[in-house]
Amino acid sequence: MSFVFTIIGAILVVLGLVFFIGAAFGLLRFPDFYTRMHAAGKGDTLCSLLIVLGVAVGLLAEVDWTHFDWHHTVPQLLVPLKLLAICVFIMVSSPASTHALMDAGFDDGIEPVTAEGGNALADDGFHAVAGDPEPYEEGSKIE
Repeated sequence: MSFVFTIIGAILVVLGLVFFIGAAFGLLRFPDFYTRMHAAGKGDTLCSLLIVLGVAVGLLAEVDWTHFDWHHTVPQLLVPLKLLAICVFIMVSSPASTHALMDAGFDDGIEPVTAEGGNALADDGFHAVAGDPEPYEEGSKIE
């Protein structure tokens, strides 16, 4: 049984590294701030989750499942449980921080690259264009 946990943990860690390399290529290849932040945010979240889950599953291989003992088995399960709590924190905080950075970049005036040459984000009525004294019209979507 421990061999299965070790193999699954190793597969998860290797998958995390593969997605990390993909995110690194995305940072190098994408044309502007927003698409690079998208690659970094998605890559960071997925890579971290896969690697931490792989380590947690690998640690489950060390647990003696045949002889359950409260003094030895439960402390061995605490580290994987803490790693799962870290995964939940990563799933909540990483997308929120990526969104906050992208929103701050837009508010600072960084223009996204579009195929038509326009700015699709400025036309939606939700964001202020840098330098506008009155960013929202009366009766707009945000009040």
